[in-house]
Amino acid sequence: MQHRRPRLTRTAKIGAAVVTALAVGASVTVAMAGEEAKKCTDFDTITLGKYYVNNNVWNREKATGTQCVWDNSRSGSTISWGTSYSLANSATGKDHDVKSYASSVLGWHWGWKVDRTATQLPVRVGDRKPVRTAWEFSVSSNPGTMNVAYDLWLHSKSTADWQDQPTDEVMIWLNRQGGAGPLGTKYGSVSLGGAMWDIYTGDIGWKVFSFVRRANTTKATLNLDDFTQALVRRKLLSDDKYVSGIEAGTEVFKGTGRLDTKAYSVNIG
Repeated sequence: MQHRRPRLTRTAKIGAAVVTALAVGASVTVAMAGEEAKKCTDFDTITLGKYYVNNNVWNREKATGTQCVWDNSRSGSTISWGTSYSLANSATGKDHDVKSYASSVLGWHWGWKVDRTATQLPVRVGDRKPVRTAWEFSVSSNPGTMNVAYDLWLHSKSTADWQDQPTDEVMIWLNRQGGAGPLGTKYGSVSLGGAMWDIYTGDIGWKVFSFVRRANTTKATLNLDDFTQALVRRKLLSDDKYVSGIEAGTEVFKGTGRLDTKAYSVNIG
């Protein structure tokens, strides 16, 4: 399975650098546009306080079809959003190619789109700060080949920007459908957050670690620091790395379906 994130085009980089964030709001619930105002252009974004939703069709050359995203609500650090997709292989695409990763983004994703101080990132792995997250979602029936997963980006410095490749990527798969499988080879297993996970390792120019939950779930409450520390204990990750970005969404290989996030939050410290 291919698994990579290309850098943004120069135009997108400049755009990401100049967009100013909306401040993180108070705990009052803010109703958003909803599905009727969905965005279906590749790489469209929707800012939701300290997060933004990214219609990331990063492997477009391998895909035909469309993908859309929309926002539902925000209450403090909790957001609700959705994505729908209908993606098939292009002439050069293969079943094992990931085509897209519509996701909510907190922090770095080849640059910073919102005010980085509001994100509380980066976090040095060795500082052992709790990174608490809760995610409740639903997946449509027969959604094709896809997964629902977190994606953490790590760098060797605390000042990473658009030009800096990550050194490590940590994925945490909560749900997978249609035979979706992770990059690389199985390394071992671990019990974290009340569940068993298989650990896979790979390399695509940076190291990729995937924690694949043995039993699918549609609701999780986790401390993401537990996963980076599991890698540190196994000497797979050094504790002087920085978690610069945290994403949560769906990787689509092929198919037609949707992911609806009822509630999602990340709180650091």
